[in-house]
Amino acid sequence: MRPLLAFTPGEPAGVGPDLAVMMAQQDWNADIVAIADSELLTQRAMELGLPLTLIPYDGTRPKNPMLPGQLFIKHIPLSAPAVAGELNVANGQYVVETLSVASDGNLTGEFDAIVTGPVHKGIINEAGVAFSGHTEFFANKADRSDVVMMLATEGLRVALVTTHIPLAYVAKAITAERVEKIITILHDDLKQKFGEDEPNILVCGLNPHAGEGGHLGHEDEAIISPVIRKLQRGGMHVSGPYPADTLFQPKYLASASAVVAMYHDQGLPVLKYKGFGKAVNITLGLPYIRTSVDHGTALDMAGSPEINPGSCQLAIQTAIDMVNNSRL
Repeated sequence: MRPLLAFTPGEPAGVGPDLAVMMAQQDWNADIVAIADSELLTQRAMELGLPLTLIPYDGTRPKNPMLPGQLFIKHIPLSAPAVAGELNVANGQYVVETLSVASDGNLTGEFDAIVTGPVHKGIINEAGVAFSGHTEFFANKADRSDVVMMLATEGLRVALVTTHIPLAYVAKAITAERVEKIITILHDDLKQKFGEDEPNILVCGLNPHAGEGGHLGHEDEAIISPVIRKLQRGGMHVSGPYPADTLFQPKYLASASAVVAMYHDQGLPVLKYKGFGKAVNITLGLPYIRTSVDHGTALDMAGSPEINPGSCQLAIQTAIDMVNNSRL
C-alpha cells in the first residue's frame, strides 16, 4: 500500500506553496495530499511556469496513484489573497487550520505521515494564536507531553534535549527525568520508525569538556552520567557524556545512530554546516510520523524558480522511508 502523506505548505506568502508545486513534478512512491488553498497553488504554479493538475481529495485512499504534474488537494480557503513575499496577518489562522487538519487526519489513521513547509511564527501569534512552533503544536494536538526534535542529514542525526528556550534557562531544564525521556524516545523511534535493531546513541555533555570532572559545572557528573549508566544497565547502547567540541568527528560518528545535544545551538550548527539545504527536521515521540524542511519561509525567494527544493525532497523521502520501516 502506497504511503499517503499530508503536506502543509505553511506560510502562504513564503516558499511553501512553491515547494508543493515543485514536489508535484516528481515521481514519488507515495501519494501526497496538499492541505492548502487550491487557488494559491494554482497561482504559484503559474508564477513558476510549472504544470499542475490538482485532484480533489475525498478523504479516502486514492484508487489511482498521482503522476508527475499532479497533486491531491484538500482545499482550505485562505482568509485573504496571498501575495508571494508579502506577509498578511489575516492568514495566520489559515496556517493553523491546515496544521490541525493534517494532525487530525494522522491521529485517525487517514494519513500515514505529515510533511510540513515553513511557517512564520510571528504572523501566527499576531493573528491571536499562541504558537511556539510545529513541534509544540503537534505535541499538544496529540496530547503528548514529551516529544523530541531531531534534525538529520547524510551521516548525522542530532536530537535535542531542549529546543527553543533562552540559553539562560538551559541548565535548569537539564533534569535526569528529561534526559532519560529524550534518550528513550529517540531509542524507541530509531527502532520502530528507522528500522535500527540496536541503535547506538552518543550523548553530549552540557558544559565545556563535559564538566571537566566537576570543575566546569556539575550537571554532567551529577545528572547526565547517572542517566546514561541507568540506561546502559537496561541494555541500551548509549554512551557519554562527551565534550561537544570533540564529539562531532568521524572517529565517533561513523558508528553512531544519533547524537543527543543538550541545547539547540550545541548540535545544530554542526549539522547545518554539514548539510544545510539537505537536512530534514523530524519530530519523534508522536503517535504518527512528522518531517519538515530545515529552513524558514524565505519570503524573498517566494514565487522564484531559484528555490532550492533539496530539504523538502529529503523531508518527503524520509517520511516515506519511515512509513515503510514502521510497517515491517
